[in-house]
Amino acid sequence: MSANSSTVGELLWHRPVCSGWKQASEGAVYHLANCFLLMGFMAGSGLYGCFYLFGILGPGFLCCVLWGWFDACGLDIVLWNVLLTVACLLQLAHLLYRLRADTCPEEFSLLYKTLCLPLRVPPQAYKKIVHCCHEQVFTLAAEQTYAVEGETPINRLSLLLSGRVRVSQDGQFLHYIFPYQFMDSPEWESLQPSEEGTFQVTLTAETECSYISWPRKNLHLLLNRERYISRLFAALLGYDISEKLYNLNDKLFAKFGLRFDIRLPSLYHVLGPSASDGGPESEKDEEEVFEAAVSPAQARPICILPTPPCSPPPATTNVSVPLPRARMPRPDSGTLASRSPLQNSSQVMSRAQAPLAPTHTPEL
Repeated sequence: MSANSSTVGELLWHRPVCSGWKQASEGAVYHLANCFLLMGFMAGSGLYGCFYLFGILGPGFLCCVLWGWFDACGLDIVLWNVLLTVACLLQLAHLLYRLRADTCPEEFSLLYKTLCLPLRVPPQAYKKIVHCCHEQVFTLAAEQTYAVEGETPINRLSLLLSGRVRVSQDGQFLHYIFPYQFMDSPEWESLQPSEEGTFQVTLTAETECSYISWPRKNLHLLLNRERYISRLFAALLGYDISEKLYNLNDKLFAKFGLRFDIRLPSLYHVLGPSASDGGPESEKDEEEVFEAAVSPAQARPICILPTPPCSPPPATTNVSVPLPRARMPRPDSGTLASRSPLQNSSQVMSRAQAPLAPTHTPEL
């Protein structure tokens, strides 16, 4: 052990000293190589930092090869620097392959800039979302249906990229779907992962449309696995559904001149069909509502006669007092909300079937 330590000590402290230093400095190629190496090791992190690192180190090692070949005349110097140059070139090729593999199609890049970038969604999370839909873009021709009421199963979630889609129920127009809006967000939220159902509306493309779709099962697996993506979709779907409800409310305001609270369930009864669909029962309900709305003063008009006032009758005279009218039972809040805008119209609401928009505009 002592012999080994003495040998190491001799190598460290008693190494041979240079007999003489070169008076002339190395050539310009040597200094250029060191400049490239200095700039290369100042690179940052990330994919583009690696591009900068290996893109600068490669020319630096190449300059070292030239210096070893022409000035130093050392075979070992040339071989080592050739090996380092080839390693840098291989790293650059690998980075280019990764960059090409991570590049999304133009539609998905525009979708990220429009919908996800304002929410500061990380690119890694967005790649998982895109991978879930298999990076496929579907198209719809004009007047082609995406879903048929009562027939198409709810087995996917779609987002419109371009074009315009018309939503209707029983042939009655409800609203439009514009680019970067979900096409079936209410249907998605209405079912649990284990439930099955069909569309309650018909979606028809008015123009040539393009959209992306996530299969229901694959998307549920992704949302259960990624908590951040689950919260992101909850926020996007909630905003999309609220926008659809407000669009329906604006349509009612344009027709009735009244704004309804979209949080109330009575709004569903406000949007019923016309009285022609209700039959005799609806007409009877309308008459009852009109009778309840008439005040007692209106029921007994006052007539002014030119005869002089008569003396008051004696106290012993029995005067028949009219019996008070039977009080109408107070309807529930849903009935009141559904009939209050339509008291002066012949339109009557039916509770058997209530689409999301009226067929006729009442005259107020």
